[in-house]
Formats: sequence, C-alpha cells, structure tokens
Amino acid sequence: MEAFSDGIFTIAGTLLVIEIAVPPGSKNLWHAVVEQWPSYLGYLVSFATIGAIWLAHSVITEYLDHASLWLMRLNLILMLAVAFLPFPTKLLAEYVREGDSERVATTLYGLSLLMTSALLYLFWRYAIRAGLVRDDADESDVQVLTRRLTPGLIGYGVLIVLGLFVPIAAVVGYLAIALYYLVPLGRARRQRRIRQARSRHGDQNADG
Repeated sequence: MEAFSDGIFTIAGTLLVIEIAVPPGSKNLWHAVVEQWPSYLGYLVSFATIGAIWLAHSVITEYLDHASLWLMRLNLILMLAVAFLPFPTKLLAEYVREGDSERVATTLYGLSLLMTSALLYLFWRYAIRAGLVRDDADESDVQVLTRRLTPGLIGYGVLIVLGLFVPIAAVVGYLAIALYYLVPLGRARRQRRIRQARSRHGDQNADG
C-alpha cells in the first residue's frame, strides 16, 4: 500500500511541472517566461501540498501495525484525490487573471485541497478506530498527529470563502497551510526516530 501510494505521489508531483509552458513563437522570451507566474504559483502551492500530504501519509503508515481491506480502499480514494490535483492546478494557472473565471478556478482548487486533506484525516481516524495502530505507538504522538491534521480542514474552509472575494490571497493561504503541515510533521517524525533509536539502544544494553 505504501509503495503504491508513493508512486501516485511521485506521478502527481511530476505532472504539475509538465503543465508549465511558454507559448510557442514568443518574440520576447523573458517577458513570456515572467507572464507564466500564475503557473509557478500553482506549481509551488500544489507541490508543497502534495509533499505535505505525502509526509503525513508516510508518518501515518509508520504507526500502522497492518492494513485492513477497508483501510486500503480508503487509501485508494485518497490517492484518487491526490492524482486529481494537477487538473485544478492547471485551471488556476490559466484563469487566475480572468475575472469571474478566476473565482471559479480558485474555488475548485480549494475544494480539491479540502477534499484531499479531509480524506487524509479520515484515513488516519479510521486506522485509530479500527485498531490498526501499533501497540507500542506513543499515545502522545498519536494525539499530536491527530491535532496537526485538524486545523487544515478549518483553514481550507475559511480560505475557500475568502477566494470568492480575493482569489490570490486564498492561494497564498493554501501555501501557508501546506508549509504548516510540512514543518511540524517533519520535526515530529525526526523526534520519533530518535526515541526509537534510543529505545533499541537501551534494549541492546539490557541484553548485554
């Protein structure tokens, strides 16, 4: 399940950059490159979001003792949402300066991010309720991860409404949420590995 998911994350991230292109035959190439700034913004936000979801997903799977058939089905739905992200990213890049179409593109983009984040949260909550988390998992770590996944859902909802009035501000907010996910989860993962290494070292000393 983890190997399959990593493949989807990789493909989704790669497809984002394929959508960035300069119109052929541009006489002023530098100007044409600069004019693609909406594509760069969409790429940055979507890649950061996919990276944050991948990081959270990898942290979650490290806590799992095993995966049930229902968890694998939930994972497939989550991967469906991840693989869909390049499409709203393309719409955002194409219509970010097009009046009402900009609001539609930004709203669809926000809804896609919200759906992906909600599915990740559901994936984690189901793993807890179904008893799939390892018995030796630290309870405080489980609670921290649950709390980290929750604020994003509220944030996406607020930014979707904001995007109806100030689309660009909403897109910048989506980037802030992605960065919020990236930094704390990365730190938590390192701290957990340090504790595991110390635990193994202590067991080896006891055996000795």
